[in-house]
Amino acid sequence: MTDPATHRPSSSSTSAWLALMPMLFVVLWSTGFIAAKYGLPYAPPLTFLILRFLVVSILLVPLVLLVRAPWPADKAWHIAVSGVLLHAGYLAGVWCAIKLGMPAGLSALIVGLQPVLTAFAAPLVGERVRGRQWLGLVLGLSGVGLVVANKISLVGLTLESIVCCVIALFSITIGTLYQKRHCPHFDLRSGTLIQYVASLLAILPLAIWFEDWTPAFAAVEWTPEFIGALLWSVLALSIGAIFVLFALIRRSAATSVTSLLYLTPPTTAVMAWLAFGEVFSMVGLLGMVLAVLGVAFVVSKSARSD
Repeated sequence: MTDPATHRPSSSSTSAWLALMPMLFVVLWSTGFIAAKYGLPYAPPLTFLILRFLVVSILLVPLVLLVRAPWPADKAWHIAVSGVLLHAGYLAGVWCAIKLGMPAGLSALIVGLQPVLTAFAAPLVGERVRGRQWLGLVLGLSGVGLVVANKISLVGLTLESIVCCVIALFSITIGTLYQKRHCPHFDLRSGTLIQYVASLLAILPLAIWFEDWTPAFAAVEWTPEFIGALLWSVLALSIGAIFVLFALIRRSAATSVTSLLYLTPPTTAVMAWLAFGEVFSMVGLLGMVLAVLGVAFVVSKSARSD
């Protein structure tokens, strides 16, 4: 609906959109593990990310030029740093960890510590975490643990995979706080382009050094599954989910935003059940309930005002 006087979205439409943004983010972000399952068998992890960042950048350049998006010259450096942490550090860490043998369930549990780390560091960005929110964080982490419990295995686990996953955990935590403090407001089109170009440049030397680039992209198998996973990663994740995430960071407390990640493993479990027939136990269902309850405690208005 629009306001007939201004031809702008009405306040009720805006409120409905804002209310749906967290759930939209969770659904889109949760598809990342599904995309990885489809794409990783056909390309090394860093090479996949290089292609992902490259395609996103190619799509964003004409958009930025066409709409004449403002260029955040005074914040470009901060935007680039936060982008390398949020995109290159986090994604490369998780994808390399899984490729090196870490079970997806265990990686989800390790990365699931991010809301807790963010809460501890919240005073650095001028935020205060209330007692009710701490309870929600504990419930959410417990729920994530129950959801992934039956998928956790130490078989094939290596020190390298653990290091990669821990790097991912700290990268997304520091990146979220850094962006919240130094550049919470910027044009999403030009700012996101800066972040993906910076992430591409950060990963490119590592991909060339560690993966088969003789010639470039030699190890990629251009199957329909890989192309589909790449396109979904670009459009739904790198553009759709990231735009929503940045809008949430701009409007909400960092702890509240990161607590939404507790809903990723339960949502991914449901998607894996629908897509691959994977089963989850009653313990997993209990974990889903706890994760949802935990997020409700963290983001509720009473938690921010008590």
